[in-house]
Amino acid sequence: MKFIELTLKNHTILHGYDARNQEIIEEVEVENASKKLVAVDRILSVSEKFILIKYAYDRIIYWEYMEDYDTIKKILM
Repeated sequence: MKFIELTLKNHTILHGYDARNQEIIEEVEVENASKKLVAVDRILSVSEKFILIKYAYDRIIYWEYMEDYDTIKKILM
């Protein structure tokens, strides 16, 4: 399994859907960013500000990352 190191900060957790098919989300704001190793096969998409990562139990998290978009793109290509 291949990993990349990212500096991640604030994030939005999608826990699933309620009985009315509305997203159950949790907004998390942290004071300081932290470095994390992320398994490349868990990455679903990358935008200029967020990286979407899949976790257990079908949860997905939109992480705000601190690196440059082009740098992340080069690493993943």
